[in-house]
Amino acid sequence: MSLKSSNKVDTNRYELAIAIDAETFANAVMKVYRKNVKDITVPGFRKGKAPKSIIEKMYGENVFYEDALNELYGPAIDEAAEAAGVEIVDTKNIDFDLKTIGKEGVEFTVKVTVKPEVEIGEYKGLKAEKPACEATDADIDAEINMMRERASRMVTVEDRAAAMDDIVVFDFDGYVDGVAFEGGKAESYSLKLGSGQFIPGFEEQIVGKNTNDEFDVNVTFPEDYHSEELKGKPAVFKCKLHEIKVRELPEVDDEFVKDVSEFDTVDALKEDLKAKITERKEKQADNDVEGQLIDALIEGLKAEIPEAMIENRIDDNIRDFDYNLQMQGLNLQQYMQYMGADMASIRENYKAQAEKQVKVRLALEKVAELENIQPTTEELDAEYAKFVDAYKLDVAQIKAAIPEKEVMKDLAVQKAVEIIKESAVVTAAKAKKAPAKKTAAKKTTAKKEAVEE
Repeated sequence: MSLKSSNKVDTNRYELAIAIDAETFANAVMKVYRKNVKDITVPGFRKGKAPKSIIEKMYGENVFYEDALNELYGPAIDEAAEAAGVEIVDTKNIDFDLKTIGKEGVEFTVKVTVKPEVEIGEYKGLKAEKPACEATDADIDAEINMMRERASRMVTVEDRAAAMDDIVVFDFDGYVDGVAFEGGKAESYSLKLGSGQFIPGFEEQIVGKNTNDEFDVNVTFPEDYHSEELKGKPAVFKCKLHEIKVRELPEVDDEFVKDVSEFDTVDALKEDLKAKITERKEKQADNDVEGQLIDALIEGLKAEIPEAMIENRIDDNIRDFDYNLQMQGLNLQQYMQYMGADMASIRENYKAQAEKQVKVRLALEKVAELENIQPTTEELDAEYAKFVDAYKLDVAQIKAAIPEKEVMKDLAVQKAVEIIKESAVVTAAKAKKAPAKKTAAKKTTAKKEAVEE
């Protein structure tokens, strides 16, 4: 197989003239014959035993040509594109024009969409600002409060009326124009007041009510409510309050620390949290810096990007999303039903992300080209070893699924990122001053603290 000519016919569009030699085509014809002969019946021969020449006489010498060309078509185009120094980015829209086909071989032309020519601006000495990484007292307190939340318990309140942030257990029965409506009734329903779970004005009318109170809640459904029958309609909910509960948080003392961690004192826990938060913020800051540098890089990108590249990236993102849904016991079709979405809206939501991903990849590949980055065999083997460990397959299976050429490109792009980071001018952001702490009276009990919060 060979490339006869390569001509640019439009932006990102090339016409490739391709020839398949007689021997290669003949071998493909023989391969097709051997695969199909078992299903061919010819008078005078047992089924599957008819010679190729007899079948060609009976059905025409071109009987196997189409299938043989299909065998060779993809590899021939790939070889021609590589010889022409172009990379095809759209396999769905290839204009095929057959010129000749026969014992002398095959000649055809294809018009293909290729990766665009790319220019970038400066990629060394880019500027970025690194966020502060030190763990603050507020960060540590937030972590401890989450630990308190996990160790908390629910306590029934019997000596006061319901207040915002309480959890109430109540029955409700809704009516519009005096008629009960579907979905408007529940018994022993748990609701956190102030959560915004119910329509506006509902939760506020439970505030001030006591256990065993029976009362009406009067509200109006929003104009944009999901049910057409209820949009903008006034409604009455007949309610009975069964229970008021609050979350009781434990005191932060050494006993609490022993219960929830491997440490014995509050100070030891805080020191450990400070180290871990600082390490986490350091990683986040490094990622933030890299993001700033990449954004600066693609600002200087000049390329007429084929729409097919963006669409292909959207396809990849949707496949990844569907895979993640399946890990949670769902699939994309179920997700769209639950969310009232369709494939067009899903694709539109991914478009901006996909466009940026394509730009980033093109820019980094250009950096790799300009820097003549060539990953080593050792680096390639190490990368495949990671795949083997992640997917629990042998290296031959991994290489069959992920070609070396693609892995080499990924490694080159990773090295390009490191070159950009190493040459960057990164300044430290000024730490924000923490607001002055207000003096507050010490709460006497954990229960009182929960109630007041």
